[in-house]
Amino acid sequence: MYRLIMAIRPDALPTDPASLTEMVLALDAENEKLRVAMQTLREMIFGKRSERLAVLVDEQLALELDDLQTDATRPAPANDDAPAAKSPDRPRRRARRNIGALPKHLPRCEQVLEPEATACPCCQGQLHKIGEDVSEVLDVIPAMLQVLRTVRPKYACRSCTDGVVQAKVLPRLIESGMASTALVSHVVVSKFAWYLPLYRQVQILAGQGIQLDRATLAGWIKRAAWWLKSLYELQLRMIQAAQRVFCDETPMPVLDPGRHRTRICQFWAHAMDDRPWGGPSPPAVAYVFANGRGTEEIAGQLMGFSGILQVDGYAAYKALARHHGGAIQLAFCLAHARRKFVEVYKTTQSPFAREVIERLQAVYAIEAEIRGRTARRTRSAPLMAALKARLTGTV
Repeated sequence: MYRLIMAIRPDALPTDPASLTEMVLALDAENEKLRVAMQTLREMIFGKRSERLAVLVDEQLALELDDLQTDATRPAPANDDAPAAKSPDRPRRRARRNIGALPKHLPRCEQVLEPEATACPCCQGQLHKIGEDVSEVLDVIPAMLQVLRTVRPKYACRSCTDGVVQAKVLPRLIESGMASTALVSHVVVSKFAWYLPLYRQVQILAGQGIQLDRATLAGWIKRAAWWLKSLYELQLRMIQAAQRVFCDETPMPVLDPGRHRTRICQFWAHAMDDRPWGGPSPPAVAYVFANGRGTEEIAGQLMGFSGILQVDGYAAYKALARHHGGAIQLAFCLAHARRKFVEVYKTTQSPFAREVIERLQAVYAIEAEIRGRTARRTRSAPLMAALKARLTGTV
Protein backbone atom coordinates (compact mmCIF):
# COMPACT_ATOMS: atom_id res chain seq x y z
CA MET A 1 0.00 0.00 0.00
CA TYR A 2 1.14 3.51 -0.74
CA ARG A 3 2.21 5.15 2.52
CA LEU A 4 2.14 8.92 3.10
CA ILE A 5 5.12 9.91 5.22
CA MET A 6 5.07 13.69 4.82
CA ALA A 7 2.86 16.43 3.43
CA ILE A 8 2.18 16.17 -0.30
CA ARG A 9 3.60 18.90 -2.51
CA PRO A 10 2.64 19.53 -6.13
CA ASP A 11 6.18 18.94 -7.33
CA ALA A 12 6.30 15.59 -5.52
CA LEU A 13 3.19 14.11 -7.11
CA PRO A 14 3.85 11.08 -9.29
CA THR A 15 3.01 11.26 -13.00
CA ASP A 16 2.12 7.60 -13.34
CA PRO A 17 -1.70 7.07 -13.28
CA ALA A 18 -1.31 3.84 -11.33
CA SER A 19 0.69 5.59 -8.64
CA LEU A 20 -1.86 8.39 -8.46
CA THR A 21 -4.65 5.84 -8.08
CA GLU A 22 -2.77 4.10 -5.27
CA MET A 23 -2.22 7.45 -3.56
CA VAL A 24 -5.93 8.34 -3.77
CA LEU A 25 -6.95 4.98 -2.34
CA ALA A 26 -4.43 5.32 0.48
CA LEU A 27 -5.71 8.82 1.28
CA ASP A 28 -9.29 7.56 1.30
CA ALA A 29 -8.43 4.68 3.67
CA GLU A 30 -6.52 7.01 5.97
CA ASN A 31 -9.39 9.52 6.00
CA GLU A 32 -11.84 6.77 6.90
CA LYS A 33 -9.59 5.61 9.73
CA LEU A 34 -9.24 9.16 11.04
CA ARG A 35 -12.99 9.70 10.75
CA VAL A 36 -13.71 6.63 12.86
CA ALA A 37 -11.10 7.67 15.43
CA MET A 38 -12.54 11.19 15.58
CA GLN A 39 -16.07 9.84 15.98
CA THR A 40 -14.89 7.55 18.77
CA LEU A 41 -13.28 10.45 20.59
CA ARG A 42 -16.44 12.51 20.24
CA GLU A 43 -18.51 9.68 21.66
CA MET A 44 -16.10 9.31 24.57
CA ILE A 45 -16.12 13.02 25.40
CA PHE A 46 -19.57 14.27 24.40
CA GLY A 47 -21.63 11.13 23.75
CA LYS A 48 -24.08 9.33 25.99
CA ARG A 49 -22.53 7.15 28.64
CA SER A 50 -25.24 4.51 28.34
CA GLU A 51 -24.40 1.32 26.45
CA ARG A 52 -27.97 0.11 26.31
CA LEU A 53 -29.07 -1.25 22.98
CA ALA A 54 -32.44 0.45 23.36
CA VAL A 55 -30.72 3.84 23.28
CA LEU A 56 -28.68 2.85 20.22
CA VAL A 57 -31.70 1.55 18.35
CA ASP A 58 -33.76 4.66 19.14
CA GLU A 59 -31.00 6.87 17.79
CA GLN A 60 -30.85 4.91 14.55
CA LEU A 61 -34.60 4.53 13.99
CA ALA A 62 -35.00 8.29 14.24
CA LEU A 63 -33.04 8.58 10.97
CA GLU A 64 -35.08 6.05 8.98
CA LEU A 65 -37.66 7.12 6.39
CA ASP A 66 -41.27 5.96 6.12
CA ASP A 67 -40.67 4.05 2.89
CA LEU A 68 -38.14 1.79 4.53
CA GLN A 69 -38.91 -1.51 6.22
CA THR A 70 -41.39 -0.95 9.06
CA ASP A 71 -42.26 -4.50 10.11
CA ALA A 72 -38.91 -5.19 11.76
CA THR A 73 -39.33 -6.04 15.41
CA ARG A 74 -36.81 -4.88 17.96
CA PRO A 75 -35.00 -7.53 19.98
CA ALA A 76 -36.15 -8.16 23.52
CA PRO A 77 -34.34 -5.89 25.99
CA ALA A 78 -31.55 -7.44 28.00
CA ASN A 79 -31.02 -6.91 31.71
CA ASP A 80 -29.29 -3.60 31.04
CA ASP A 81 -31.37 -2.63 28.01
CA ALA A 82 -34.66 -1.89 29.75
CA PRO A 83 -36.03 1.55 28.83
CA ALA A 84 -35.73 4.20 31.49
CA ALA A 85 -39.40 5.23 31.30
CA LYS A 86 -42.03 2.63 32.15
CA SER A 87 -44.99 2.11 29.86
CA PRO A 88 -48.09 4.01 31.01
CA ASP A 89 -50.37 0.95 30.77
CA ARG A 90 -48.61 -0.79 33.64
CA PRO A 91 -49.75 0.07 37.16
CA ARG A 92 -47.31 2.17 39.08
CA ARG A 93 -45.52 0.24 41.76
CA ARG A 94 -46.07 1.56 45.24
CA ALA A 95 -43.12 3.24 46.91
CA ARG A 96 -41.31 1.04 49.42
CA ARG A 97 -41.65 2.95 52.65
CA ASN A 98 -40.91 1.75 56.12
CA ILE A 99 -43.78 3.52 57.87
CA GLY A 100 -45.30 1.14 60.41
CA ALA A 101 -42.85 -1.65 59.53
CA LEU A 102 -39.74 -0.82 61.48
CA PRO A 103 -37.25 -3.69 61.96
CA LYS A 104 -38.27 -6.17 64.64
CA HIS A 105 -34.72 -6.65 65.93
CA LEU A 106 -34.47 -3.08 67.21
CA PRO A 107 -35.14 -2.64 70.93
CA ARG A 108 -38.43 -0.96 71.81
CA CYS A 109 -38.49 1.84 74.37
CA GLU A 110 -42.13 2.26 75.34
CA GLN A 111 -43.60 5.45 76.73
CA VAL A 112 -47.24 5.61 77.82
CA LEU A 113 -49.02 8.95 77.64
CA GLU A 114 -51.89 8.96 80.13
CA PRO A 115 -54.61 11.62 80.05
CA GLU A 116 -54.43 14.42 82.60
CA ALA A 117 -57.57 13.10 84.32
CA THR A 118 -59.21 9.65 84.32
CA ALA A 119 -62.52 10.78 85.87
CA CYS A 120 -65.68 11.14 83.82
CA PRO A 121 -66.35 14.84 83.16
CA CYS A 122 -70.10 14.23 83.59
CA CYS A 123 -70.53 12.00 86.65
CA GLN A 124 -66.96 12.05 87.96
CA GLY A 125 -66.88 8.26 87.84
CA GLN A 126 -63.68 6.32 87.22
CA LEU A 127 -62.97 5.77 83.49
CA HIS A 128 -61.91 2.31 82.31
CA LYS A 129 -59.57 1.50 79.41
CA ILE A 130 -61.34 0.46 76.20
CA GLY A 131 -58.38 0.45 73.81
CA GLU A 132 -55.24 2.24 72.78
CA ASP A 133 -53.46 3.75 69.79
CA VAL A 134 -49.87 2.66 69.18
CA SER A 135 -47.41 4.38 66.86
CA GLU A 136 -43.73 3.74 66.28
CA VAL A 137 -41.03 6.14 65.11
CA LEU A 138 -37.33 5.55 64.53
CA ASP A 139 -35.30 7.18 67.30
CA VAL A 140 -31.57 7.61 67.86
CA ILE A 141 -29.36 7.69 70.91
CA PRO A 142 -26.28 9.83 70.12
CA ALA A 143 -22.90 8.18 70.62
CA MET A 144 -21.89 8.55 74.24
CA LEU A 145 -18.49 7.90 75.73
CA GLN A 146 -18.29 6.12 79.06
CA VAL A 147 -15.59 4.80 81.34
CA LEU A 148 -15.73 1.03 81.72
CA ARG A 149 -14.57 0.44 85.29
CA THR A 150 -13.66 -3.18 85.95
CA VAL A 151 -13.50 -4.32 89.58
CA ARG A 152 -11.94 -7.70 90.49
CA PRO A 153 -12.49 -8.49 94.15
CA LYS A 154 -9.87 -10.58 95.98
CA TYR A 155 -10.91 -13.33 98.36
CA ALA A 156 -8.77 -15.05 100.97
CA CYS A 157 -9.34 -17.55 103.79
CA ARG A 158 -8.94 -16.21 107.35
CA SER A 159 -8.04 -19.66 108.70
CA CYS A 160 -5.23 -20.90 106.46
CA THR A 161 -4.27 -17.67 104.67
CA ASP A 162 -2.69 -19.77 101.97
CA GLY A 163 -4.08 -18.40 98.72
CA VAL A 164 -5.97 -15.52 97.18
CA VAL A 165 -8.86 -16.10 94.77
CA GLN A 166 -9.50 -13.49 92.09
CA ALA A 167 -11.15 -13.49 88.63
CA LYS A 168 -8.88 -13.37 85.62
CA VAL A 169 -8.50 -10.19 83.62
CA LEU A 170 -10.75 -10.10 80.57
CA PRO A 171 -8.81 -10.11 77.28
CA ARG A 172 -8.65 -6.84 75.39
CA LEU A 173 -7.48 -5.82 71.96
CA ILE A 174 -4.80 -3.55 73.40
CA GLU A 175 -3.47 -4.84 76.70
CA SER A 176 -2.77 -2.16 79.32
CA GLY A 177 -4.22 0.45 76.99
CA MET A 178 -6.77 3.15 77.65
CA ALA A 179 -9.20 2.02 74.95
CA SER A 180 -11.65 -0.85 75.12
CA THR A 181 -12.06 -3.32 72.29
CA ALA A 182 -15.40 -1.73 71.43
CA LEU A 183 -13.85 1.73 71.09
CA VAL A 184 -11.02 0.46 68.84
CA SER A 185 -13.58 -1.38 66.68
CA HIS A 186 -15.66 1.79 66.46
CA VAL A 187 -12.64 3.79 65.24
CA VAL A 188 -11.75 1.15 62.63
CA VAL A 189 -15.31 0.84 61.30
CA SER A 190 -15.75 4.63 61.20
CA LYS A 191 -12.61 5.04 59.11
CA PHE A 192 -12.86 2.14 56.65
CA ALA A 193 -16.62 1.52 56.44
CA TRP A 194 -17.99 5.06 56.82
CA TYR A 195 -14.88 6.89 55.47
CA LEU A 196 -14.49 9.14 58.51
CA PRO A 197 -10.85 10.32 58.66
CA LEU A 198 -8.93 10.04 61.89
CA TYR A 199 -8.54 13.80 62.28
CA ARG A 200 -12.33 14.12 62.10
CA GLN A 201 -12.75 11.43 64.73
CA VAL A 202 -10.25 13.28 66.94
CA GLN A 203 -12.41 16.37 66.63
CA ILE A 204 -15.54 14.41 67.55
CA LEU A 205 -13.84 12.99 70.63
CA ALA A 206 -12.60 16.46 71.58
CA GLY A 207 -16.21 17.65 71.50
CA GLN A 208 -16.89 15.26 74.39
CA GLY A 209 -13.86 16.37 76.36
CA ILE A 210 -11.44 13.61 75.29
CA GLN A 211 -8.17 15.03 73.95
CA LEU A 212 -6.34 12.46 71.84
CA ASP A 213 -3.67 12.70 69.18
CA ARG A 214 -4.32 11.34 65.73
CA ALA A 215 -1.24 9.10 66.07
CA THR A 216 -2.91 7.38 69.01
CA LEU A 217 -5.88 6.38 66.87
CA ALA A 218 -3.52 5.27 64.12
CA GLY A 219 -1.78 3.01 66.64
CA TRP A 220 -5.11 1.47 67.58
CA ILE A 221 -5.85 0.72 63.92
CA LYS A 222 -2.40 -0.82 63.46
CA ARG A 223 -2.97 -3.09 66.42
CA ALA A 224 -6.38 -4.13 65.14
CA ALA A 225 -4.86 -4.91 61.74
CA TRP A 226 -2.30 -7.16 63.45
CA TRP A 227 -5.09 -9.14 65.09
CA LEU A 228 -7.09 -9.37 61.84
CA LYS A 229 -4.14 -10.41 59.67
CA SER A 230 -4.59 -14.14 60.29
CA LEU A 231 -8.31 -13.92 59.47
CA TYR A 232 -7.50 -12.01 56.27
CA GLU A 233 -4.94 -14.61 55.19
CA LEU A 234 -7.42 -17.41 55.89
CA GLN A 235 -10.09 -15.74 53.77
CA LEU A 236 -7.64 -15.14 50.92
CA ARG A 237 -6.61 -18.80 50.98
CA MET A 238 -10.25 -19.87 50.97
CA ILE A 239 -10.98 -17.68 47.95
CA GLN A 240 -7.97 -18.92 45.98
CA ALA A 241 -8.89 -22.51 46.77
CA ALA A 242 -12.16 -22.11 44.87
CA GLN A 243 -12.57 -23.32 41.29
CA ARG A 244 -13.76 -19.92 40.03
CA VAL A 245 -12.15 -16.66 41.13
CA PHE A 246 -12.76 -13.10 39.98
CA CYS A 247 -9.75 -10.78 39.86
CA ASP A 248 -9.41 -7.09 39.07
CA GLU A 249 -7.13 -4.20 39.99
CA THR A 250 -7.73 -0.56 40.76
CA PRO A 251 -5.29 2.35 41.27
CA MET A 252 -4.53 3.36 44.85
CA PRO A 253 -2.67 6.65 45.49
CA VAL A 254 -0.17 6.28 48.33
CA LEU A 255 1.61 9.10 50.13
CA ASP A 256 5.29 9.37 49.31
CA PRO A 257 6.80 11.81 51.84
CA GLY A 258 10.20 11.94 50.18
CA ARG A 259 8.76 13.13 46.86
CA HIS A 260 6.12 15.39 48.47
CA ARG A 261 3.42 13.80 46.33
CA THR A 262 1.59 10.52 45.89
CA ARG A 263 2.67 7.49 43.93
CA ILE A 264 0.20 5.20 42.20
CA CYS A 265 0.03 1.69 43.61
CA GLN A 266 -2.61 -0.99 43.09
CA PHE A 267 -5.28 -2.83 45.02
CA TRP A 268 -5.97 -6.27 43.54
CA ALA A 269 -9.39 -7.69 44.37
CA HIS A 270 -9.76 -11.47 44.66
CA ALA A 271 -13.39 -12.51 44.94
CA MET A 272 -15.82 -15.38 44.50
CA ASP A 273 -19.59 -15.23 44.28
CA ASP A 274 -21.84 -18.03 43.04
CA ARG A 275 -25.11 -16.31 43.97
CA PRO A 276 -26.03 -15.17 40.41
CA TRP A 277 -26.32 -18.78 39.27
CA GLY A 278 -27.20 -20.43 42.57
CA GLY A 279 -23.83 -22.07 43.17
CA PRO A 280 -22.56 -23.45 46.48
CA SER A 281 -19.75 -20.99 47.26
CA PRO A 282 -20.52 -18.10 49.62
CA PRO A 283 -19.58 -14.58 48.52
CA ALA A 284 -16.20 -13.34 49.69
CA VAL A 285 -13.62 -10.75 48.64
CA ALA A 286 -10.08 -9.96 49.76
CA TYR A 287 -7.86 -7.09 48.63
CA VAL A 288 -4.13 -7.42 48.04
CA PHE A 289 -1.89 -4.35 47.97
CA ALA A 290 0.90 -4.17 45.39
CA ASN A 291 3.29 -1.52 44.12
CA GLY A 292 2.39 -2.16 40.48
CA ARG A 293 0.03 -3.94 38.12
CA GLY A 294 2.49 -6.05 36.15
CA THR A 295 2.52 -9.78 35.56
CA GLU A 296 4.97 -10.42 38.39
CA GLU A 297 2.60 -8.88 40.96
CA ILE A 298 -0.43 -10.97 40.03
CA ALA A 299 1.72 -14.08 39.54
CA GLY A 300 3.01 -13.78 43.09
CA GLN A 301 -0.53 -13.42 44.44
CA LEU A 302 -1.88 -16.47 42.56
CA MET A 303 1.11 -18.71 43.18
CA GLY A 304 -0.80 -21.93 43.86
CA PHE A 305 -4.09 -21.18 42.13
CA SER A 306 -5.52 -23.45 39.46
CA GLY A 307 -8.96 -23.05 37.95
CA ILE A 308 -11.06 -20.47 36.15
CA LEU A 309 -10.01 -16.84 36.55
CA GLN A 310 -12.59 -14.25 35.51
CA VAL A 311 -10.83 -11.09 34.32
CA ASP A 312 -11.01 -8.20 31.91
CA GLY A 313 -8.82 -7.89 28.82
CA TYR A 314 -5.66 -6.76 30.63
CA ALA A 315 -2.54 -8.33 29.07
CA ALA A 316 -1.01 -9.31 32.43
CA TYR A 317 -3.66 -11.98 32.92
CA LYS A 318 -2.94 -13.47 29.50
CA ALA A 319 0.77 -13.67 30.32
CA LEU A 320 -0.11 -15.26 33.66
CA ALA A 321 -2.15 -17.99 31.97
CA ARG A 322 0.64 -18.72 29.49
CA HIS A 323 3.25 -19.12 32.23
CA HIS A 324 1.09 -21.54 34.26
CA GLY A 325 0.93 -24.18 31.55
CA GLY A 326 -2.84 -24.45 31.34
CA ALA A 327 -3.49 -24.59 35.10
CA ILE A 328 -5.30 -21.24 34.87
CA GLN A 329 -8.14 -20.79 32.38
CA LEU A 330 -9.22 -17.24 31.67
CA ALA A 331 -12.89 -16.29 31.47
CA PHE A 332 -13.08 -12.79 30.06
CA CYS A 333 -15.70 -10.29 31.15
CA LEU A 334 -18.66 -10.23 28.77
CA ALA A 335 -19.52 -6.63 29.67
CA HIS A 336 -16.06 -5.44 28.58
CA ALA A 337 -16.35 -7.30 25.27
CA ARG A 338 -19.84 -5.93 24.67
CA ARG A 339 -18.61 -2.40 25.36
CA LYS A 340 -16.17 -2.65 22.43
CA PHE A 341 -18.94 -3.67 20.04
CA VAL A 342 -21.10 -0.82 21.34
CA GLU A 343 -18.30 1.64 20.54
CA VAL A 344 -17.93 0.18 17.05
CA TYR A 345 -21.67 0.34 16.46
CA LYS A 346 -21.87 3.95 17.58
CA THR A 347 -19.09 5.05 15.25
CA THR A 348 -19.53 2.83 12.18
CA GLN A 349 -23.15 1.55 12.40
CA SER A 350 -21.75 -1.90 11.64
CA PRO A 351 -24.48 -4.55 11.11
CA PHE A 352 -22.11 -7.17 12.50
CA ALA A 353 -21.64 -5.20 15.73
CA ARG A 354 -25.41 -4.78 15.97
CA GLU A 355 -25.88 -8.53 15.59
CA VAL A 356 -23.31 -9.27 18.32
CA ILE A 357 -25.07 -6.89 20.72
CA GLU A 358 -28.42 -8.53 19.98
CA ARG A 359 -27.00 -12.01 20.57
CA LEU A 360 -25.52 -10.94 23.88
CA GLN A 361 -29.01 -9.85 24.88
CA ALA A 362 -30.06 -13.49 24.88
CA VAL A 363 -27.23 -14.31 27.27
CA TYR A 364 -28.26 -11.46 29.58
CA ALA A 365 -31.87 -12.68 29.48
CA ILE A 366 -30.74 -16.15 30.58
CA GLU A 367 -28.72 -14.65 33.43
CA ALA A 368 -31.71 -12.58 34.54
CA GLU A 369 -33.91 -15.69 34.54
CA ILE A 370 -31.36 -17.62 36.61
CA ARG A 371 -31.12 -14.78 39.13
CA GLY A 372 -34.91 -14.62 39.34
CA ARG A 373 -35.15 -18.36 40.00
CA THR A 374 -32.41 -18.19 42.62
CA ALA A 375 -34.11 -15.27 44.38
CA ARG A 376 -37.46 -17.06 44.37
CA ARG A 377 -35.87 -20.22 45.71
CA THR A 378 -34.12 -18.25 48.45
CA ARG A 379 -37.33 -16.49 49.46
CA SER A 380 -39.33 -19.73 49.47
CA ALA A 381 -36.76 -21.72 51.50
CA PRO A 382 -38.04 -20.58 54.95
CA LEU A 383 -41.63 -21.25 53.87
CA MET A 384 -40.75 -24.74 52.66
CA ALA A 385 -38.87 -25.45 55.90
CA ALA A 386 -41.86 -24.33 57.98
CA LEU A 387 -44.22 -26.42 55.86
CA LYS A 388 -41.99 -29.47 56.20
CA ALA A 389 -41.77 -29.02 59.96
CA ARG A 390 -45.56 -28.73 60.22
CA LEU A 391 -46.11 -31.86 58.10
CA THR A 392 -43.60 -33.90 60.08
CA GLY A 393 -45.04 -32.70 63.38
CA THR A 394 -41.82 -31.13 64.68
CA VAL A 395 -43.59 -27.86 65.57
